Amino acid sequence: MKRPYAYIAGTGHAVPKRIVTNDDIAAMGLETDDQWIIERTGIRQRHIAGPGESVKSLSADAARQAMAKAGVQPGEIDVIILGTATPDRLLPATAVELQSELGCTRASAFDIAAACSGWLYGAIVGESLIHSGTAETVLVIGAEKLSTVVDWTDRNTCILFADGAGATILRRTRGGQKGILSSFMRSDGALAELLWRPGGGAEEPFTAELETQRRQYVRMSGREVFKHAVRAMADATDRALDAAKLTAADVDLLIPHQANIRIIEATAKHAGISMDRVFVNVDRFGNTSAASIPIALNDAIEQGRVKEGMTVLFAAFGAGFTWGSLVVRF
Repeated sequence: MKRPYAYIAGTGHAVPKRIVTNDDIAAMGLETDDQWIIERTGIRQRHIAGPGESVKSLSADAARQAMAKAGVQPGEIDVIILGTATPDRLLPATAVELQSELGCTRASAFDIAAACSGWLYGAIVGESLIHSGTAETVLVIGAEKLSTVVDWTDRNTCILFADGAGATILRRTRGGQKGILSSFMRSDGALAELLWRPGGGAEEPFTAELETQRRQYVRMSGREVFKHAVRAMADATDRALDAAKLTAADVDLLIPHQANIRIIEATAKHAGISMDRVFVNVDRFGNTSAASIPIALNDAIEQGRVKEGMTVLFAAFGAGFTWGSLVVRF
């Protein structure tokens, strides 16, 4: 059977209750203000987790929405794939704890660490498991609690990142053209130090000295990341469209990773897609890394921007560097 092998049967998203505006960040004593942040990022507010709000809890809320929309019971889930760069703990995988929380007793579960490309990588792996016959129904989630790894004294990063979760249910297609038409993913580890957390892992465990140097927090070379992000996402859109034998004119909506508005605009320009056919919610949610695209997808569906029969192009770029794309017909 030729593609599509799998389709998106349901979506959901969850974000923390607390909203932090640009004015709130400016009030922390950083040399920034609302206008400065909006001009550089397009972000006006973001959701930041509070007590009791974890990657697992946000993922569970989003997953239950997606399962309800897909009409899927916990026992029908064969695999749970969680894309996250901020797992609740290093051992075990947060996906395994989520599996227990949801009561998906038949499911295998694992995390994917691909940063902002995490959900997209997960969707590609999920589709492959369905195509191979290993699974019929796969829960793919992107979820982050980036507020815990951001240096709140660094205005170059703390204005960008936020918390949240987005979930999708992939199911085997039963004929027709609805589903994932093409996919593409790549990585380049030679550029890792442009966007990374230097310490806090097994190579450089937590110590008092590490904390003094603040090496457990995200560090980013903004200009270099921007340049590579635009180039990689442009390549990803080209590759996925070519594989699907489509052109930009065939795309009803582009849902890119919500990194910042300038990267989104540059990606759309390269792809030849006008901004009225690009979904943007970075202004309300900030950069939620792996959660970004699935949150945007569910948001777009709830707003009526994605309807049956539409062709949607997804593209992401993240730390690693990792990048990729999907073309999906709904």
